[in-house]
Amino acid sequence: MRAYEVMVILDADLDEDAIRAAVQRWLEIIESNGGQRGHVDHWGKRRLAYEIRKRTEGYYVVVQAKSEPAAMAELGRVLSLADEVIRHKVLRIPEQVYGPPKASVAPASVE
Repeated sequence: MRAYEVMVILDADLDEDAIRAAVQRWLEIIESNGGQRGHVDHWGKRRLAYEIRKRTEGYYVVVQAKSEPAAMAELGRVLSLADEVIRHKVLRIPEQVYGPPKASVAPASVE
């Protein structure tokens, strides 16, 4: 299994329950295809850098998961068809980066 990170920008006009239900559906797609869910980070509403589909704000969600490439391809297909999704990006990440963000730590001195 490979580690992935999926960033999704949803329509900012959706209510919190609709957003949580959509994220839950995506996690179920990952798990039903043999993947494992990871950290889910709701960034909330943010201003878009440029207008997309006549929208200036979006609700950002970042999902980490471990799965086979076929499961992520299916998730990408579902996200591209979802009406509530403005943009999405599926990235394969290095194994050592996978997991919830850690508190910043001072770099070790090089000897």
